[in-house]
Amino acid sequence: EAQLVESGGGLVQAGGSLRLSCAASGFAFDDYAIGWFLQAPGKGREGISCISRGDDFTSYADSKKARFTISRDNANNTVYLQMNNLKSDDTAVYYCAADPRRRKCTLREEVYDIWGKGTQVTVSS
Repeated sequence: EAQLVESGGGLVQAGGSLRLSCAASGFAFDDYAIGWFLQAPGKGREGISCISRGDDFTSYADSKKARFTISRDNANNTVYLQMNNLKSDDTAVYYCAADPRRRKCTLREEVYDIWGKGTQVTVSS
């Protein structure tokens, strides 16, 4: 069964850092682009970062570009999202997702087939 499991969320003070992990199993991880999405309380889900299957292309939402870094370790079937200088409006559930069709990647959630259950990030001010 194809599966993604997010971890690394938690409670952090504003200005702090967290590193989220997205661990994949049950599918050919190397062949998939991976995206990170968030859903803040009372809002829809939005794409914040993605990385191509070949690790040669990344994309970020403008609001996160200066503070977040995505990376992948294909040997360990894991994608990471390093989040620095966290702000209260980063509070959300963070999801990772996998897209098998694109050589590059996109922040459009409708193209992603496999989704994790999410990890909560709470930033206190």
